[in-house]
Amino acid sequence: MAEAFANHYGGDVLTAFSAGLAPAQGIPPNTVRAMSEMDIDVSSHMPRLYNPFEAGDWDIVVNMSGYNLPGPPPREVVEWEVNDPFGSSLDTYRLARGELERLVMSLILNLRRLPRKR
Repeated sequence: MAEAFANHYGGDVLTAFSAGLAPAQGIPPNTVRAMSEMDIDVSSHMPRLYNPFEAGDWDIVVNMSGYNLPGPPPREVVEWEVNDPFGSSLDTYRLARGELERLVMSLILNLRRLPRKR
């Protein structure tokens, strides 16, 4: 959900990629439903495994796992505490969706305030 919001709203200042420490085999149906309510299609997204050696190439890594990230530290890590709705009701997914949208929008607004890289 965070990747989808970031790319949907913030394409002018970022390109988001999501990866997890223990990614699911696919996108849960309630994730697809909750995001479709926002007119964002995530049905074709495939979860990826976090690769700490790629993370060094990224400007910011948002960690929502609640765990320290393995491997060499990324340039900047932002920690977000959002309850994982996996396996929960659609209403729980909606709550997580709202929190993620708020956090992503805050990050995008902060990035827009920074001087542009050329």
